[in-house]
Parts: sequence; structure tokens; C-alpha cells
Amino acid sequence: MTIRPASDRSLLVSFGDEISLDAHRSVVGLTRVLQGLRGILNLHPAFTSVLIDFDPRLRDHDEVAAWVRERWDRPTEAHALERRTVEIPVRFGGECGPDLDEVSRHTGFAAGEVIERFCAAELEVYFVGFSTCFPYLGGLPAELSTPRLRAPRRHVPEGSVAIGGSQAGVYPLASPGGWRLIGRTSLRLFDAAAEPPPLLRMGDRVIFVPEGRP
Repeated sequence: MTIRPASDRSLLVSFGDEISLDAHRSVVGLTRVLQGLRGILNLHPAFTSVLIDFDPRLRDHDEVAAWVRERWDRPTEAHALERRTVEIPVRFGGECGPDLDEVSRHTGFAAGEVIERFCAAELEVYFVGFSTCFPYLGGLPAELSTPRLRAPRRHVPEGSVAIGGSQAGVYPLASPGGWRLIGRTSLRLFDAAAEPPPLLRMGDRVIFVPEGRP
């Protein structure tokens, strides 16, 4: 773990430069133990780091860095993760997954095997970002990795399940996007009337369950 100033009112805590499950779980643990501390304004988790915004009227860089080290030295608190498993039903291929055939061609697997391998994986929400509650999912089998589109679509339907490079994701709202669309879920990932509104949160496990045939 490295800690360095990022501005006059923020610190960047990094767990290496390589995206990995270990780095991700360190990010989740640190984010959770720092939530709600007086003087911390915002926490911005990413793949391997947490950006900490603090109130300079209440804390300085040294105090916040000391907090981080102190809490990170409490393994029972910092590393114990409450982990949920969320199943997401998906209709693959066809109108719901217009890029499934291209993923099949790129990987060399038949469409059915792409679906089978995708649904056999236990993915994990690395963090939520890009658009409202978009989950970046790590743990995609390496053999399914497929480059993003050269030019993003102007409109990706809500609930679209996609592959972008070595990651997977689900579009919680209709938006532009350049990931490969392989299916679609009817499950709502963002509901403004719910508490909390997002279905998925950082650290959750995700399992996709196929509905019907492509």
C-alpha cells in the first residue's frame, strides 16, 4: 500500500498498478472502514486505488494518512467483507445480444459455449462508475476477452449485458456505449424508488443465468 497527496485536500491510496482480485478486495476493505469518518468528504474507489477527499479545515494529509494506516492494521475490520451473491437472468443473442456472434468468432467458441463459459464464471463488482450504477465486473474468463467496438453505439438499451476487453458489465440505463453486447436482462440495476437505488455494490459476486435460447 502506498499513500501520497493528490491535491491540497485529497490523498491517493494505491495497492499496486496491476488489476487483480487481491488489489480489488483491498480497495473494498479500505473504502468500507473509512466510510462515515468525520472530515472525510468523499471516497472514490477504482480498480487498484482509493482517492480520499477530506475537509482541510478539519484534517490534514498526515492525519488522514495516519487514519488509513491505523485502520489498515486492523485485519479483522479492514479485510472482513460482507459479500452478497446476486443472480442476474439474461436472454443471450439475437436482438438482445447483437455482438454474440462476433464474440464467438473472436474467441473461436460456438455461441452456446461462450454463453456456457460466461455463466459458469463467478464475477465480482470491482467498482461502480461510468454512468449511473454501471458495474465493472472482474473475473471474466481470459478466453472470452474481446476488444470493444471501434466506434461506440449511440444507444445501448437498458439491461444490456456486455463484454469490454477483459471485463464484463451491465448497462443499468440506456446510454451510449462501446462494449460488446451479448445479452440483456429484465432485472433493474437502478431503481430510484428503492433504498438503496443501485442493485449491485462494490464487492458483490455476480452470476449470470441464461433464459431461453440465443
